[in-house]
Amino acid sequence: MSQVKPAKKKKDEVSEEKHRYDKNGKRVRSLAVPRALIWPSLVTAIILTQIPFLATVYFSTQRWNLLRPGDRGFVGFENYVKVFTSSELYSSMQATFVITGSSVFLSLVFGLGLALLLNRNFIGRGIARTLLITPFLVMPAAASLAWKWNLMDANFGLFKWAMEAIGLEAIQWNTDVPVISVIILLVWQFMPFMMLIILAGLQSQDSEILEAAAWDGAGRLKMFWLMTLPHLRQYIEIGVLLGTILLLATFDPIFILTGGSGGTKTLPVLLYEKAFIALEVGQAAAYGVITVLLTIIFATLLLRTVFRIFSQQGVR
Repeated sequence: MSQVKPAKKKKDEVSEEKHRYDKNGKRVRSLAVPRALIWPSLVTAIILTQIPFLATVYFSTQRWNLLRPGDRGFVGFENYVKVFTSSELYSSMQATFVITGSSVFLSLVFGLGLALLLNRNFIGRGIARTLLITPFLVMPAAASLAWKWNLMDANFGLFKWAMEAIGLEAIQWNTDVPVISVIILLVWQFMPFMMLIILAGLQSQDSEILEAAAWDGAGRLKMFWLMTLPHLRQYIEIGVLLGTILLLATFDPIFILTGGSGGTKTLPVLLYEKAFIALEVGQAAAYGVITVLLTIIFATLLLRTVFRIFSQQGVR
């Protein structure tokens, strides 16, 4: 009597058996492949960010001055005590707050104005957008040198000729008004960044709603205040968050324009002076750890605000 061979299962049936199902009977896809694809990027990010940070934390617990290489040892939290008992930290935090806050606010205001203009249809709009984005693409060091010598110099800068043309006395911007000079340069550099984010928000707004409001007799100012600005709120929050994180780490423009003098010694500039001028590696590492922690705290607070806005609007 011949033995009956079992029928071969179709490929679709075999593949269905490999999938898992939840309690509602829906098929659950395996996350093994997506997780495996993420691992290389995650490992690279850990190597490039977390290992140097841990090394900085280790150096911050060391007594290490490059002028005395033989006098090196573990001191625990002594460097942090010196940092927090020094007046340099608090004056530097004040300078960082003033420069970063002013630059972010003014970049946001001017970026909003430019985004409103570029959101209109006119001849050459693409060229105008490209030209306005250019300052954000220029290297900070090159832009700072151009502003310092070609624009702000009291002897042959363009600002000198402009001020004399309207009857004002020329000033040396980077020494007479150093904080204002740094803020002007940073606003010029980061205004396109804010403009792009807000412009994306404007283009995502439904034009039919604005047309209906205009037909109902609403003025442009009223539509902007009651309809456009609330729609842009999440984009403004994202712009402020990212702009603040970028500006907190700004070093090149400040160091090139003023060298940290005149109330412009921010935390990155102070860290540079401790590491490469005073050669206090331990204290410089402590300043670096404190700067990173302050940035994380501030970014976390802003992120919570952004996530709360998304949750209120039903975005997940």
